[in-house]
Amino acid sequence: MGKAILGIDIGGTGIKGAIVDVKTGEMLTERAKLPTPPPALPSQVTQVVKTLVDQLDYKGNLIGFGFPSIVKDGVCKTASNIDNSWIGTDLNSMFSQALGKQCIVINDADAAGIAELQFGEIGNVKGTVILLTLGTGIGSALFIDGKLVPNTEFGHLKFKESIAEKYTSNKVREVQDLSYKQFGVRLSKYLSHLEHIFSPSYFILGGGVSKKLAKYQKELDLSTPVVAATKLNNAGIIGAAYYAQEAK
Repeated sequence: MGKAILGIDIGGTGIKGAIVDVKTGEMLTERAKLPTPPPALPSQVTQVVKTLVDQLDYKGNLIGFGFPSIVKDGVCKTASNIDNSWIGTDLNSMFSQALGKQCIVINDADAAGIAELQFGEIGNVKGTVILLTLGTGIGSALFIDGKLVPNTEFGHLKFKESIAEKYTSNKVREVQDLSYKQFGVRLSKYLSHLEHIFSPSYFILGGGVSKKLAKYQKELDLSTPVVAATKLNNAGIIGAAYYAQEAK
């Protein structure tokens, strides 16, 4: 067995975690999940994270986090699906102090992308690969010849009357009660826009709706292949743990 590291994926609606074998990319525990508290203030989110760590009975000294914002040198720079009070917070220091363990934080979609790069099918793909996490918003990870370009925010591209994640995220599908056919048509328009700009070799879909790809894939009218993330909605947890081990 490889090194066992706790990975935590903080999202707009849920906080998920599991202990991960960072050598194989397999989760060593069942995934634990708790609701993201409204409002998602630092003190409240940290308390939920503490509860999650206790539930998983994690005794290690290193935790990797995927976080829903631009993260530069461990500092939160944006807050689209969390409270604005996070902006400017040194996430690495805050979580490390609160939990008494070394904590290393990365953008949540970048974490999911790293999991796919290490344990999925894109490690040897030449050219451009775009991973999108379809959840409360739309996160993105961009890879060029297997190298991550960090902190892309393709869910915030101007699109239709607003931005892309206000048009075709999984939350929009749920709130507007879209059928999977309707959702697929919308997603196809957005992916076509990205296809025109980036000419990618692959689109990879992560997030909770990725496991339902068969329900809307026929609506995706693209020349670029679209596949579900190998690790589906666990990619963020696995990638966060792997990144922490590599970056510590």
